[in-house]
Amino acid sequence: MPILVQHGLPAYRTLKQENVFVMQDKRAAKQDIRPLQIAIVNLMPMKEVTETQLIRLLANSPIQVELELLTLSSHDSKHADPLHMETFYKKFEEIQASRYDGMIITGAPVETIPFEQVDYWKELKSIMDFSKSNVFNTLHLCWGAQAALYHHFGINKVLTEDKLFGVFKHKINDKKSDFTRGFDEEFYVPHSRFARVEKKDIASNKNLKILAESEEAGVHMIVAKGRRQLFLQGHCEYDWDTLKNEYERDVRNGTKINIPKNYFRDDDPSKKVVVRWSGHANLFFQNWINFVYQNTPYDLNALTDVILGKDGAGI
Repeated sequence: MPILVQHGLPAYRTLKQENVFVMQDKRAAKQDIRPLQIAIVNLMPMKEVTETQLIRLLANSPIQVELELLTLSSHDSKHADPLHMETFYKKFEEIQASRYDGMIITGAPVETIPFEQVDYWKELKSIMDFSKSNVFNTLHLCWGAQAALYHHFGINKVLTEDKLFGVFKHKINDKKSDFTRGFDEEFYVPHSRFARVEKKDIASNKNLKILAESEEAGVHMIVAKGRRQLFLQGHCEYDWDTLKNEYERDVRNGTKINIPKNYFRDDDPSKKVVVRWSGHANLFFQNWINFVYQNTPYDLNALTDVILGKDGAGI
């Protein structure tokens, strides 16, 4: 089944050209089925790029998804088209009476700034609190994962000496998890960040479990007790050229940047990119959607009872 997107969203045209199964609202209105209600809190500066990356992965599933794009009132994105934001995005205050099967909170390029000094930190905390009682499962990506681990569990990030930049090999710690079902023992994930959460801090918290990690990149996938919160430090959603564009931008600007590891063939920027993460990226998002679909109540008004019943569940 397709993902349902709002009429006119630029990602619709792009993904239709790629033969990704997306559907506009007029056609979906004729189908007698409840789609999953998924909200994306898009904190990335290039809104349309991030939308397309996530929609591409959400659409590759037999489950119909109805998407809602959210932005922040407390922060103006300098890189976003105001008309695009006005047309396709809602503010948090507009959806506080809503409930969702799933929510995705993206990363943001603010890793070197203390959380409390991020201009939208107060509003983001409100969204994260909202997700605990109004969303069945929340997926946090990169800085969004670090922010949620800090807010919900008091685990602070640690700045890295150099930027962690490249595509790194990971291993599975729990093959029986709903979220790693079908994964190979080793898989690759892109990373691009200046901060990390320490393994010892996660391992010492009885409410968290590490599902996947990397010798070079550290902890990647973490699940909270009750399986209603999931945290990824990497960027499996990245396009084939995301790291390339980032690398070339920094080179043009004279910014110190290392060649992304395990990304260009022979680590040579003059050669083609070797894509080795997209298969597991699609598998992960299918697993996530399937988990939400199998466990969320058909009537979202019953979400409170489900949440109360799941809070004591194991990891």
